[in-house]
Amino acid sequence: MREKLGSRLGFILLSAGCAIGIGNVWKFPWMVGQYGGAIFVLIYIFFLVVMGIPVMTMEFAMGRASQKSPAKMYQALEKKGSKWHLHGYLALAGNIILMMFYTNVAGWMLQYFFMTVTGKLSGLESAEVSAAFGGMLGDPLWQTVFMGIIVLVGALVCMAGVKGGVERVTKVMMIALLVLMVVLAVNSIFLDGGSEGLKFYLVPNVENVKTVGLGNVVVGAMNQAFFTLSLGIGSMAIFGSYLGKDRALMGEAVNVAVLDTFVAFVSGLIIFPACYAYGVSPNAGPSLIFETLPNVFGNMPLGRLWGSLFFAFMTFAALSTVIAVFENIIACLMDMTKLGRKTISLIVGVGIFILSLPCVLGYNLLSGFVPFAEGSAVLDLEDFLVSNILLPAGSLIFVIFCVSRYGWGWKNFVAEANEGKGFKVAKWMRPYMTFILPILILVILVYGLVTFNYGI
Repeated sequence: MREKLGSRLGFILLSAGCAIGIGNVWKFPWMVGQYGGAIFVLIYIFFLVVMGIPVMTMEFAMGRASQKSPAKMYQALEKKGSKWHLHGYLALAGNIILMMFYTNVAGWMLQYFFMTVTGKLSGLESAEVSAAFGGMLGDPLWQTVFMGIIVLVGALVCMAGVKGGVERVTKVMMIALLVLMVVLAVNSIFLDGGSEGLKFYLVPNVENVKTVGLGNVVVGAMNQAFFTLSLGIGSMAIFGSYLGKDRALMGEAVNVAVLDTFVAFVSGLIIFPACYAYGVSPNAGPSLIFETLPNVFGNMPLGRLWGSLFFAFMTFAALSTVIAVFENIIACLMDMTKLGRKTISLIVGVGIFILSLPCVLGYNLLSGFVPFAEGSAVLDLEDFLVSNILLPAGSLIFVIFCVSRYGWGWKNFVAEANEGKGFKVAKWMRPYMTFILPILILVILVYGLVTFNYGI
């Protein structure tokens, strides 16, 4: 008997929790900073609607129709003798590789929370804050401890089951995350000097875009809109398999995308006013969270409190994705082996911990391994495989499978997606999803391979 979620709210929060992660609260703000502010945000939202929602609807539909995990759902939907199911095993591999580095980055967030709470970042000069991040990366023991805590939490929550563990914990964590975000945003908005940050973030400025180049802004927004929803490796399909037939799936995809966008948008309200209030450049790039923002909190009244709340929020965002992807891996292995949930959860927990160690050691004991340019590490290789290959290629396969008569087929997809109340896939969408959407995804795939920065 397939496990079911206890409520529609649980489904939305769980699916959004998988989508909401470090990409929303870390990558989105620094990309907005580097790509010119408000115009980037508008283009990002456009591509979220025209690309993200259709692909998410397809993942949900395949999961709900098959009532299987990504590793087995193709077998239930494909024509006899076809080989679509091979992608199911690649999707499982993608989830595993994602956890091999994501658990480590989530551990960084948790470690920074403890460093902020205990005052280890208080009173440091800018160079000392940067040195603190480097010192954390250079310490394999404590990185392993915090990564291990993240893995343990993910395994224990999933061990308790879909409804009693994954749904219950994610509901509490997501609500806490949203409350923390609002509190932090209100604090940032009312900082002296923060209005300039709001202007940069919310008021379109053509000059900012000219500096970066419109083409770069468009492709960057397309890329971020696509990856923010964790599409292409079945992370959404698994939650579709736990969903009943009472709601149409495009409407549910819209709800998840709205919540995902809300978190990304509010993270900008937290960061940009604070940056401008304390004279910090908003285009600091990936170092914004770990090297730039601690300087902001260090100069802010009650900075230790606000810094602690910020990294608590970052930890919740990361953990929501870890739990959701753990559930995906566990469900796949349960379908493949027929072993019980507790046994599989234990195996996955131990396995992910071991497989995550190369990433932990990549900045210290294994720093001699340079997969790309000088300065790159194990994390860069793992992230490249997932973000630049498996996510876009997997999404392209999902789309072709759903629209092609050689796959599941348009009629079967629409029949499943439109069952229930709510926003449905319309007839006029067929030409777009069949011809234009695959081309857009192919552009992202090719662009990601051609322009990949082979260093840090």
